[in-house]
Amino acid sequence: MNREQRSRLIQIGLVVLALLAAPLSAYSQGCALCYTQAASAGARMIASLRSGILILIIPPMLMTLGVAVVAYRRRNYFTNREPDTDLTDNNIP
Repeated sequence: MNREQRSRLIQIGLVVLALLAAPLSAYSQGCALCYTQAASAGARMIASLRSGILILIIPPMLMTLGVAVVAYRRRNYFTNREPDTDLTDNNIP
């Protein structure tokens, strides 16, 4: 299995994992505080709680995704670099 096939397989696996995890967001209001607030409030308050949850969770997820992308792109930065010949002892006259 070459590198491109492995990368493609990882991408497909991540998409499948994301699709499987997507329904879990429907249970985000299962905590006791959110449940009591939603039960004692009207429809506008429930909508506000849902949008508040999304607003609080989307930025950290995007930042984590950004860090993961940067780490993935830079994963071989130090291992594939050629050593500087100016710093070796072979250049000493």
